[in-house]
Amino acid sequence: MPVPDAQPKTESDTTMPGEFSLIDRYFAGLTPPRDDVRLGIGDDAALLAMTAGQDLVLATDTLVAGVHFPGATAPEAVGHKVLAVNLSDLAAMGAEPAWATLALTLPEADAAWLAGFAAGFGALAAAHGVALVGGDTTRGALTVTITLAGRVPSGEALTRAGARPGDGIWVTGSLGDAGMALALLEAGKPVPEALRRRLERPEPRLAAGRALRGLATAAIDVSDGLAADLGHLLQASGVGARVAAERLPRSAALRAAQADEAEGLRLALGAGDDYELCFALPPAAEAAMNTRMAAIGCPVTRIGEIEAEPGLRLIDADGREQPVPGGFDHFGGP
Repeated sequence: MPVPDAQPKTESDTTMPGEFSLIDRYFAGLTPPRDDVRLGIGDDAALLAMTAGQDLVLATDTLVAGVHFPGATAPEAVGHKVLAVNLSDLAAMGAEPAWATLALTLPEADAAWLAGFAAGFGALAAAHGVALVGGDTTRGALTVTITLAGRVPSGEALTRAGARPGDGIWVTGSLGDAGMALALLEAGKPVPEALRRRLERPEPRLAAGRALRGLATAAIDVSDGLAADLGHLLQASGVGARVAAERLPRSAALRAAQADEAEGLRLALGAGDDYELCFALPPAAEAAMNTRMAAIGCPVTRIGEIEAEPGLRLIDADGREQPVPGGFDHFGGP
């Protein structure tokens, strides 16, 4: 973060706060200190202490205004979400988050926007013990990139590979809320607060990810839609799956807002931004998993079963196979 942008400054740039002053004002000291941060913001790179018996886990996500969040989204919500999506990646690995870097591209140094963004980012970072240790700032279209690092006991990380025929397929929480909120926004309709919060301020399932260590055979976070993300897990594991449509968990807010059952099902399967966890679990581990999830207050639902035959099969209430909608792909489209 302290390395200034190498691009030459124009006359108009002189009206903006300097990069170092922007960093000092909004980001230096934003997050709580950690004993394992030897050197954070203020030098050419961060210096972090590693721990014996732990594997390092890294995740990076870029969020672009107009693609990952509407341009009119409150800055506090943007600050929260950019960190939450990375935290969700670490949750899917069963990891404990530790350090983050932030690369922030701004069209202008808007003091009110920066203050709100920093507040949203800082609150979520503090809640999960994440230290902001560096990054970069530059001028351009609004884009935010977070790299998040964490740790997991060696050999205990969850991955997408490992699901076996006979495993149950489970998801945390509910599906489709964020997709419904976005659909209502795009249609210019009122968005219930419960749905808006799922879109703008997702809560990463970090405790659930840690609870699944030693139990789940594979896991992934649901960011691009259940069908797409479960498909990634199946491909990595070399298996297939059967999912019961009527078991897909949908919130009361989604059911109240959906035009019909078909729309609710489509959103639960294909809409992104839920940031729930989808995981495979052997039947013998179900009792232990339910006990752990109850202890942290995380609802879980069994939606199907892993099968040997490749592919994802969606079964309706009458036992008939139905088409499976795709998820979001940045280059292929929805």
